[in-house]
Amino acid sequence: MLTVSLLDAHLSRCRSARHLLQIHAQFLASGLLADAFAASRLLLFTTSDAARRLVPRPLDHSLRLLRLVRSPNAFCCNTVLKAALRQGLPHLCLPLYASMPALPDAYTYPILAAACAARGDAGEGRQLHSHAVRHGFGDDVYLRNALTHMYSACGCVADARRVFDEGPVWDAVSWNTILAAYVRAGDIEQAIRVFARMPERSSAAVSSMVALFGRCGMVDEAKRAFDEAEHRDAFTWTAMISCFERNGHFMEALGVFSDMRGEGWPVDEAVMVSVIAACTRSEVLRNGEVCHGMVFRAGLGSRLNVQNALIHMYSSCLDVAAARRLFDSGESLDHFSWNSMIAGYLKNGRVEDAKALFSVMPDKDNVSWSTMISGCVQNNQSSEALTVFDSMKAHGIRPDEVTLVSVISACTNLSALAQGKSVHEYIREYQYNITIVLGTSLIDMYMKCGCLDAALEVFDTVEVKGTPCWNAVIVGLAMNGLVTKSLDMFSEMEASGTAVPNEITFTGVLSACRHAGLVEEGRQFFKLMQNKYRIVPNIRHYGCMVDLLGRAGYVKEAEDLIQSMPMSPDVPAWGALLGACWKHGDSEVGERVGRKLVELDPHHDGFQTMLSNIYASEGMWQCVKDLRGSMKQHVAKAAGYSVVQPSHSS
Repeated sequence: MLTVSLLDAHLSRCRSARHLLQIHAQFLASGLLADAFAASRLLLFTTSDAARRLVPRPLDHSLRLLRLVRSPNAFCCNTVLKAALRQGLPHLCLPLYASMPALPDAYTYPILAAACAARGDAGEGRQLHSHAVRHGFGDDVYLRNALTHMYSACGCVADARRVFDEGPVWDAVSWNTILAAYVRAGDIEQAIRVFARMPERSSAAVSSMVALFGRCGMVDEAKRAFDEAEHRDAFTWTAMISCFERNGHFMEALGVFSDMRGEGWPVDEAVMVSVIAACTRSEVLRNGEVCHGMVFRAGLGSRLNVQNALIHMYSSCLDVAAARRLFDSGESLDHFSWNSMIAGYLKNGRVEDAKALFSVMPDKDNVSWSTMISGCVQNNQSSEALTVFDSMKAHGIRPDEVTLVSVISACTNLSALAQGKSVHEYIREYQYNITIVLGTSLIDMYMKCGCLDAALEVFDTVEVKGTPCWNAVIVGLAMNGLVTKSLDMFSEMEASGTAVPNEITFTGVLSACRHAGLVEEGRQFFKLMQNKYRIVPNIRHYGCMVDLLGRAGYVKEAEDLIQSMPMSPDVPAWGALLGACWKHGDSEVGERVGRKLVELDPHHDGFQTMLSNIYASEGMWQCVKDLRGSMKQHVAKAAGYSVVQPSHSS
């Protein structure tokens, strides 16, 4: 005769589906169907991981068994509900609840709340909440915590807060749950308020706040919460490391990791991925190699996320051979693995290796195509980029905005107007939204190909015209000789109120003034950028002003400006001033500038020739002789290279 004790003994030794069916048959024959406790023991086994390995659809088996039990209790029903949830079938939970042969208990509704959370169904969740209150479980703290989480998971943070506030008592789980709700929603202000009110801040709470502070760029606040934490676990350390890494504090991230190891905490997959990412972005290969050794010793080398992080790290740190060895040794590679390896080859200039790997990639996704196209453009193989783009379309892959921008850049580099128009037509045909980035790329392409009307047409279609769009138009018009129109567009930009001029804007405006010889306007713009927009001029701004003043004959003012530069003047700036001296016959300044240029670039024959001519115009024949002797020793002309000297006539 089968008893509960014998049933437990048989279940502990059950190793096959046949054995399970035999136990089931004995259970039915023994009359234990009337014993809810005995039924619960069998149901527990049929919903366990062990049973899932024995029968293909264990939940069906459990449901049939539940229907046979004569007087099942809530525990039996809850066991089946938990099984449905655990096996990824939350949609079955509410129908099962509706047909439950027993009254629910305090454990039933938290299971159902978890099912609603898994489905993200707030409507079902509210119905469940109503049922729970009707059955008298509304004040149960365990249920209230489950409902708080359910509403949060469904995106109903206000409902989650209402459930929390209505609770007569709160435990640590209650506080952690409402904090997690605000963290999930990214509501930093409410999260800080809850965190401050918590009677005890668990390691989970600290980890959540550090992670939220990190996502919001509040590194100091994250560090303060971490330092003040009474309780820390591995997740807290990982959150702090990830916060530093995410916000560009790579050495600080590695420092915290060192402290973590010093306190004896073991490493896991999550922390190693963050640490390897910090090594990657700091571009310190030695640190990455040390982390690779830790990964190996911790037995994490076969974890896909860790493998991908290491492949990306070695590729970024220019050790593409090490990256390829890891790639070849990987047992299960995903898209990220392939894309990282292809990107690594492209970053290291090994385009042919990238193409070879790309050609054998079994399942190319959008990122794969985009990586290949942008990599070709960055390696000055724009024609190849267009070929890959054509192949992408032939495979029926629809490019995203990033890919289209790279393709337009390739057309720009090649001055391939026909291909550029074709890409623009593709954008129209598939009704892509002309964003600031995409619009700016099209404007730049049309401007550089001399199609001003098409560029302005694109500009008009961009709904939100950011600073990059205005810059592309201002610079493009100036580059095409429409200086007045370029400066008018700058005035429109200021009046629009939708964009603020930046360094690039003023480079375009000053270049326009330089080409048109608008000295007074150039001076005004140079002051405007500093006084109104608080932009510190860079070397290109100074170069434009030096050239503008020098061409107009204000040689001394140009020299004073170049001497006042907060950075060391570059060769083009000195060269522009020397050209102005030669053009306007200012031998005194020209001699000083010429000597400076010969020191900076002794192999530039154009500068030495101009200085020689300045000496000759002053009758300084010995200096001419000495300089030309030096030129014979130092100057080695490159094939196809020449310097065009400005003529005396303007």
